[in-house]
Amino acid sequence: MPIRFALAFCSAVLLAASAHAAETIKIGVVSTLTGPYAEWGTFQVNGLQLAMEDIKKAGGILGRPVELQIEDNASTNPGTVLAFTKLFTDSSIKAIVGPIASTQIQAASPAIARSGIPTMIGGTDPSLTRINNKWVFRARPNDLYSSKVIAEFGVNTLKLKKWAIVHATDAFGQGGAKALTETLQGFGITPVLDQGYTSNSQDFAPIVLAVKKSGAEVLGTYMTVPVDQAIFAKQLRQLGVNIQWIGSPTTAAVTTRSLAGEALYGAYAVADFNPEANEAAREYTKRYFERYGIYPDNFSSWAYDALRILALAMNNANSTEPEAVRKAILAIKGHKGLEGTYEFDARGDGVHGYNVVKNESGKVVFIKRVDFPVE
Repeated sequence: MPIRFALAFCSAVLLAASAHAAETIKIGVVSTLTGPYAEWGTFQVNGLQLAMEDIKKAGGILGRPVELQIEDNASTNPGTVLAFTKLFTDSSIKAIVGPIASTQIQAASPAIARSGIPTMIGGTDPSLTRINNKWVFRARPNDLYSSKVIAEFGVNTLKLKKWAIVHATDAFGQGGAKALTETLQGFGITPVLDQGYTSNSQDFAPIVLAVKKSGAEVLGTYMTVPVDQAIFAKQLRQLGVNIQWIGSPTTAAVTTRSLAGEALYGAYAVADFNPEANEAAREYTKRYFERYGIYPDNFSSWAYDALRILALAMNNANSTEPEAVRKAILAIKGHKGLEGTYEFDARGDGVHGYNVVKNESGKVVFIKRVDFPVE
């Protein structure tokens, strides 16, 4: 081979290798940017932006720049399926951060399974990682854990035995209520009331009256939409029902507390994110508030953790190939995130515990952290 040609050939190879090394890694996002749950999407995207800053500061993924491709699901199940489909048709998408709503993930799960693309989710319905879909990974604890913490705290700490359960009839609400009922039965307790409702209801007076008539001394709730919870809380107090309350993470969410005001004072909740739960959460809260002028909650924290986990897995695998990334996610142990310490089980669940918190005059006060062994 002539020297000139050899040098040209080597230069071409080096240029191609350099171009490949600098090729942008694209990660898809499905978020609720419009519709009734648009505020969830704002929190999610804010969390992703902060995670992107950290990833960039650390040199990107595999030494390459990272780009997010965000698709709006318009807060609907059909919109979620369409958003995922758009991402699946782009062969440059290496992983996806999905939405937080369990019902939306449930709708898109068959398409995710067919896609073969690692997808981080925020929905807490236990069944989402138990339906033979190896491409779904949860960056929050599921409600088998929240139900255990709610029940244990109510029965053993508050010493309350007469329970009413109120829940949305979507995947999140039904899954949580079922898990709480089964956990209480393990304590020898059968709830005196199990009342479902359709999300985005405007009047909860009949449900409030049912709670009052039941004679319950403690209320356990799995309410999906913050507006619903705020209306319910106000009508609960207006009709003179002042029993103890232990709710799912929605009860401690920023939007819920803002809308409900004094009606939620004194209520307990389980929360996967709390600023006082660990040092990472404290630093994130300070940074988030300085950037956005509002305090974060689980709607942003899980997304931050999800993107960081995807970056960690790709770097650990030294690859963006789906199967390599999938295995690397499952191999993660001891990763300190905002939601807790991540150790993925075979099903794809990464965190295995919750924080117990209390609303004291509008401020969420951290009580304790409860973690469970990885199954």
